[in-house]
Amino acid sequence: MSKELVPYAALLAAVMLIYIPRIFVARGQAQQPEGYDNANPRAQQAKLTGQAARAQAAHNNAIEAFAPFAAGVLACKIGGVDADEIALLSIAFVGLRTIYLVMYLKNLATIRSVVWSLGFLVSLALLTLPLFA
Repeated sequence: MSKELVPYAALLAAVMLIYIPRIFVARGQAQQPEGYDNANPRAQQAKLTGQAARAQAAHNNAIEAFAPFAAGVLACKIGGVDADEIALLSIAFVGLRTIYLVMYLKNLATIRSVVWSLGFLVSLALLTLPLFA
């Protein structure tokens, strides 16, 4: 894959990272005594505990993290930032968000917070680089 396409692939991967936790949420909902409540799933999700609840929180956080990342990637592409820099930061973001998800599911809160911070810094870098291109 060319370095020009890496950021676009990273955007797709970041979208997938939004929905991967939903597998764990749906499994947790299906394991409830009433089964999966398709009529009122959000109310059921609010009652989840353990890994399913953490997966729901990871899903929500991934939605929140996507917008600044996507805006940063697109700003860099439009702003003429070096393709290698965009590719490196895009890969770093996806890697960090993957680790973040695993840490969330495993309930490793401290390392999860450190990884979240690093991912946020990557998004800030992507948003800042066009100012200096």
